[in-house]
Amino acid sequence: MKKAYTFLLVMSVSFHVALSQNYTLSGYIQDAETGEKLIGASIYSKPSLKGTSSNNYGFFSVTMPQGEYDFVFSYVGYQTEEKKIELNGDLQLNIILKPSIALGEVEIRADEIDRSVESTQMSKINMTVKDIKKIPALFGEVDVMKAIQLLPGVQSGTEGASGLYVRGGGPDQNLILLDGTPVYNASHLFGFFSVFNVDAINSVNLIKGGFPARYGGRLSSVLDISLKEGNLKKFQGSGSIGLISSKLTLEGPIAKDKTSFIVSARRTYLDFMVQPLLRALGGEDEQSSQGYFFYDLNAKVNHKFSYKDHLYFSVYTGEDKFYRNQNPYTYLYDGTLFTDESSSSLGWGNITSALRWNHQYSSKLFSNTSLTYSNYNFQVKEYVESIVENDIETTNEINSLSFLSGIEDIAAKADFDFIPNSNHFVRFGANYINHTFKPGVSVYKVKNLEAGEIDTTMGEKNIYADEFSLHLEDDYEISN
Repeated sequence: MKKAYTFLLVMSVSFHVALSQNYTLSGYIQDAETGEKLIGASIYSKPSLKGTSSNNYGFFSVTMPQGEYDFVFSYVGYQTEEKKIELNGDLQLNIILKPSIALGEVEIRADEIDRSVESTQMSKINMTVKDIKKIPALFGEVDVMKAIQLLPGVQSGTEGASGLYVRGGGPDQNLILLDGTPVYNASHLFGFFSVFNVDAINSVNLIKGGFPARYGGRLSSVLDISLKEGNLKKFQGSGSIGLISSKLTLEGPIAKDKTSFIVSARRTYLDFMVQPLLRALGGEDEQSSQGYFFYDLNAKVNHKFSYKDHLYFSVYTGEDKFYRNQNPYTYLYDGTLFTDESSSSLGWGNITSALRWNHQYSSKLFSNTSLTYSNYNFQVKEYVESIVENDIETTNEINSLSFLSGIEDIAAKADFDFIPNSNHFVRFGANYINHTFKPGVSVYKVKNLEAGEIDTTMGEKNIYADEFSLHLEDDYEISN
């Protein structure tokens, strides 16, 4: 009797499991016009409102019991798409959303659930590029950092500075990522402008507290910026001419719906504008030039090997530079011909690059593996050369001084997203960073008749450090 009862219980449970078989709907959400992946798009079924959102690479996965569902796919600024889908097996589906031109009816309900309170991720703000471009700009230059300074809990510090003071923290306590690569200096012109060209940006996320484990430990905030992938459908370009700088952006398909690129460049022309003024005021002669400029360049290539494999390569480089150049100046004094030439500069800049591979192992497991490089340099250079010619001899004297400091990172990272069901989201992975700190080295060179040749290097040795971390995040919704 006991055996018969056990057999009936096992059969009953097996029958119940078979009836409640779960299946997974997964895929990517993309812009209909450009093929760009949409980050943080909402996917849910009516009327249960159970669902998920797309990750940082546009991938989504939602698991539901077998049956027919009305799925709703939505994203801010895009037309909502509704599809009736019958889940009787695992299904892969790419969702294409069209940009919305007309605004629909706005309904305000006092009893609506606050999603930011319901979510386990606290203090996260997502800003769209469209919203950033609407904010008044200094000298016509739209700036991401200036837009973020207007958010609650964020202070700008001194007037005009681009540093972020988030809830009492300092600018050096923020983690700033561009396509997953750390940017150690995020400002141009001593903080009046940021290094981020808004024409090349896809999404901006600011986390002011409760930082996810995948970002590592930070005291103040995490600013995660993603670049555009390039238009997969058609070639297009845009540009602008401002009071102090001009921009040009080109993007388009290399192979339609498979490989795309984007290149965006920006440069100021303050140096060209100031030089005529200085000459008119008598502060500069025809033999010399001086000024300041900054530039930045963003480039990215995106290639789709298959539905499950995507490869991305992105590069950023930018520099600020103050300079003064004295062209060879020749004069005759007491039968001796003198020729003087000099140059000096003060500059700083970043170089970052990222090679990223997205792979979908199954409808529930997604991975992102990346190799990144980041280099920040600060340098001062001074060079003076004098040539003396007379009937007896010709002498050449050279004096040069340079100072260089900075930080260089080479990193490898693997992130995995595992989504067992719509109420359970697991993220895990590993990260390795090799740091090279350059405290500062001065190089002094002298060449003349009296001293001969002197080449002296002074300063601190480079400091090397290795950083390795494992992270695990488990987000589970127990009930309402």
